[in-house]
Amino acid sequence: MPDIGSDIDPFAIPPYGLAVREKDALLCRQLNRLTRHHRQCCAGYRAILDALGRGCEPAFRLEDVPFLPAALFKLSPLQSVPDYEVVQVLTSSGTSGRAVSRVALDQRTAASLTRALVTVVTTFIGKRRLPMVIVDGRESLGGDGAASASAAAVRGFVAFGRDHLFLLGADGQPDWPALEAFLDRHRDETKLVFGFTYMVWRHLYQAARSAGRRFDLGPGILIHGGGWKRLQDEAVSNAGFRAVMQDVFDIAAVHNYYGMVEQVGAVFMECDHGRLHAPVFSDVLIRDPLTLAPVPLGQPGLIQVMSLLPESYPGHCLLTEDLGAILGEDDCPCGRPGRTFRVDGRLPAAELRGCSDTRPL
Repeated sequence: MPDIGSDIDPFAIPPYGLAVREKDALLCRQLNRLTRHHRQCCAGYRAILDALGRGCEPAFRLEDVPFLPAALFKLSPLQSVPDYEVVQVLTSSGTSGRAVSRVALDQRTAASLTRALVTVVTTFIGKRRLPMVIVDGRESLGGDGAASASAAAVRGFVAFGRDHLFLLGADGQPDWPALEAFLDRHRDETKLVFGFTYMVWRHLYQAARSAGRRFDLGPGILIHGGGWKRLQDEAVSNAGFRAVMQDVFDIAAVHNYYGMVEQVGAVFMECDHGRLHAPVFSDVLIRDPLTLAPVPLGQPGLIQVMSLLPESYPGHCLLTEDLGAILGEDDCPCGRPGRTFRVDGRLPAAELRGCSDTRPL
């Protein structure tokens, strides 16, 4: 095992290669480094720390690393690199009249985000590119200048597939003949299906049921995330969603993921036992919504996310408006060490935000 007390490359460690105690030591040291970096390079972040009375003293526990509300990126263009080093500005999806989050990426941070996504996802699906169905239209990739979180997510996951089929045609309806032809070409192959959660539910499951069609997508792997608010309003649970995909489409492996534009690339994937896992370069804590104090294992509260990836903007330690709970530490039946957690939904009255909650039906 590498010396986690040194300034090491987190990618030198397997993505789920550290138990909580060793991982906390690594993260605390590296998050302190990022706090110093952003304090020095981002005047807005420095002003916030000064207002909070936080000097340059290091934190010795993850819970003591200073955090920002994720919603702050809707209000202030915080960045830690000069404009000429920014290669892309990512924005959360938003509807008319709603503010969007904006995060500036330099080349180094953008490369780290891509590398992190590849590192995490390939541990679940393997390194071989699979024939792929995207439950969306081709326009979801965006144009050359697109920088929305939804387009970034589609572009990121498309890289894991080949012979891509975008299920929705120009009219927004499923192209069932194209899906049948795709399945004929790859009948005995493992197939990868990707889509935002409510898009998969509405435009694959419900649309196929309404059309009286049934498709065998097995052997298959489904990766989905985002848009849970709409399905929860219809009383569709994560377990229910998983059961439908397995029973109706014969998709054996169903992996939900949790992520956000403010820490895009820091993707938390769900294992076969329904637990979200934090990779070695990211982690979560849960805080009481009223006091913001850390809560005990199993108690629900606000999700705080931490990541070693953001160097071009101070997004390394953020308090979200999402509710969840830590499920365990180093005890998941899948064998991956580290913290596992669940997401319960949004804080009541919190504005919708995310890479797919606000996509049109």
